[in-house]
Amino acid sequence: MADGNDATSSQIPERDGLSLALVRLLVLAAAGLGVAAYFIAQPQDLSDIHGYAADSRPQSPRNLKQQLQNSLDRGYPVTFTEGEVNRWLLSTLQTKQGGLLTDRVALVGVWLRLEDGRAEVVLERKLLGRAFTVSMYLQVEQFESEQGSTTEVQFHGGEFHPYLPFPKCGGRFGRLPVPQGFLHLVMPAFKTLAALFPEEIRLGFSVMPRVKFADGSLSFDPRGPSSSALSPPAP
Repeated sequence: MADGNDATSSQIPERDGLSLALVRLLVLAAAGLGVAAYFIAQPQDLSDIHGYAADSRPQSPRNLKQQLQNSLDRGYPVTFTEGEVNRWLLSTLQTKQGGLLTDRVALVGVWLRLEDGRAEVVLERKLLGRAFTVSMYLQVEQFESEQGSTTEVQFHGGEFHPYLPFPKCGGRFGRLPVPQGFLHLVMPAFKTLAALFPEEIRLGFSVMPRVKFADGSLSFDPRGPSSSALSPPAP
């Protein structure tokens, strides 16, 4: 009988240890969720995006659709600065949706941050006077074949870390980087945005064979590997 009591009593500390470990795990998980929720609720700092500042908005934007069509027709490359793209986005969205910046509409604006090798599309919203942001990264891959060059858009911004190739970083919810799979939660909003620019997307990313994201600029090149280009028209 004594041996049985000793075995039972020895199991009690083990159970207490498992319970304590489970409690600690739950506390850590709750703390992690709390930290994630905090960073999601904090909007990105958009002041580094060219074309976002209020003093840049009155400038007349370039007509991206016409410039892309001219580039394809005449066979010369064309480059847009980050500021030009964002001023064009702001102007076009105001025209197509009748004033996105009114107090009755939650969407404040759409901004493009251009970096070497990738672009970040940022949706800025307001809820009860508080700003929120969600973003998606884009990369382009070029493929050469006998038929010519083609472009494929990838919805991610690369690895989180050189030693962590998967999952890819899809974007940011507020200030929190999220894996590519989380983009399914916000994809409807980005699809609605893309539906406003069918021709620009077709000309720039379906018809145009070469696209390059660089720090502060977006370049399109209709030339093949060995073709020569005409000079762009003077401004």
